[in-house]
Amino acid sequence: MSSKIPDSATKGFADAASYEKHRPSYPSEVVDDLLAKLQVKGINNACIVDVGAGTGKFTEMLAARDEEYTIIAVEPHEEMRVQCVAKKLKGVKIVDGAGNNMPVPTQSADAVVVAQAWHWQVFSEDKLLAESIVLTAQDNAPESWEPRTAWEAMMKATMWSHNDDQPRFRHEKWRQVFEKQVSSSPFTIQTAYPLFSLPLGENSVDIVDWLSPEAIWDRFRSLSQIAVLKGEELEMVRKKVFTAMSAPDVEKNDAGELPLHGRVIYAWSSAVPGAPLKQGG
Repeated sequence: MSSKIPDSATKGFADAASYEKHRPSYPSEVVDDLLAKLQVKGINNACIVDVGAGTGKFTEMLAARDEEYTIIAVEPHEEMRVQCVAKKLKGVKIVDGAGNNMPVPTQSADAVVVAQAWHWQVFSEDKLLAESIVLTAQDNAPESWEPRTAWEAMMKATMWSHNDDQPRFRHEKWRQVFEKQVSSSPFTIQTAYPLFSLPLGENSVDIVDWLSPEAIWDRFRSLSQIAVLKGEELEMVRKKVFTAMSAPDVEKNDAGELPLHGRVIYAWSSAVPGAPLKQGG
């Protein structure tokens, strides 16, 4: 199977090894709470589909759990899949596919998760991940920049200024997948054929990582819209970032590390029993 992905993703994540090395993982308490909300915590051998698994950062946390889940990691980016395969994760089958093109049998999963990848999995207004009836629950857990300082705010503004015309978490298109199910009215919910229950459950956890300026730059450069920059444009962004981190009022610890603030936001739902699958686009 060959799954079409945006050109910006193909190029932006071409250096998948750098993505794997510099992107953060997920707080264990978030993973634990999410699995409880999806009703698979403590369920041995439950089948979980990880859509847009990337290099396997969320996948490996699932694979390490005592439940010994059966995991299908769906990822359309070849270089990302290579990194995931290299981890040799127990109980994980890695396949080429995307949110609207998954080689997964209908209604075969106990839960479906999408970690930091929902915006890459929605390819059009009418062809959504929600059309795949394998779903029994869904998660969107992107790690968002949450600036608490002037230098972090500058980095976020710089990131936003490099627009590649792709929907991001902040654009809230992921939420529309659920809201548009019942766009008619609550009284016509039976004819609207919703696939997911509403309202969504949502939670967030604030995090902070103490990192060296070089490590912060490496993480920043792993963002797809920054990773594609070359030459003078890349150097200009690099100088701007390091100048901001070198300001006299920037907090540092004894090791010269800076606090990088973030927020893990996650949401969940459950499938509406017996909801019919829409055919076509």
